[in-house]
Amino acid sequence: MRVGPRILILSAAAACLLCAIPRIAHATGAEPAKEPPVDPAPCVAAAGAYDDDKIIAECGALADNKKTDRADRIKALIARGGAFSRKDQIDHAIGDYDTVLWLDPALADIHNVRGELWRKKGDRPKALTDFGAAIKLNPNHLAAKANYRSLAQELERIGALIAVAGKPSFNCATARRPVEKAICANPELANLDREINAVNTKVVRDATADSPRAGRALQREQDEFIARRNASFGRPDYDLQQAMRERLDHLLAVQRY
Repeated sequence: MRVGPRILILSAAAACLLCAIPRIAHATGAEPAKEPPVDPAPCVAAAGAYDDDKIIAECGALADNKKTDRADRIKALIARGGAFSRKDQIDHAIGDYDTVLWLDPALADIHNVRGELWRKKGDRPKALTDFGAAIKLNPNHLAAKANYRSLAQELERIGALIAVAGKPSFNCATARRPVEKAICANPELANLDREINAVNTKVVRDATADSPRAGRALQREQDEFIARRNASFGRPDYDLQQAMRERLDHLLAVQRY
């Protein structure tokens, strides 16, 4: 049977329509449902219950989800950072506080808290920087000011100790006795001598404040120790380092009482 032109045209049009159906359906079909936001309620409940394990789990789901609302994410990171800190997982806590300050650099409290963690890790320069940042953001931040002051004093003391490390209580340039030269030549003995002198000075001063006679008696003990050290040095049965350690231990015991 002969097929007329009109039927051919209609058949071709139908074929085109059938080919287009998948494309039309794809273009007009329903889009995939958006992922619902993470519910902050479990994190809030865990924080309210002071349950660190649940805080890490529940707030972690909130903190690690980039789609979480910025304010909720900051709160979750702060909560989890606190839990990590209480569990002594310092690096994890610092990591959370790093993210918090990336999201909001103006949080003075977080600078101060992170500074305390850096100090606990022994990184004093980073701690000092964080305390300074907290004070710059909030000049009335009492905790940060106290932390900055105490750390600055600690660094000053460390600097002073480094400056005198390996140096005895006397001037090595004028040392004449063999025992003094031996102390000057040995950094460990030099440090022992300086510690003995420092503790003895404090013990005598404190005792003198209560009783000048007691202070004089303690100073006589120190003078006798030095005289005995000078006379005994060089003998085969004399251990200078042991004698100095025993003297320091005795003075520290006196200081405690």
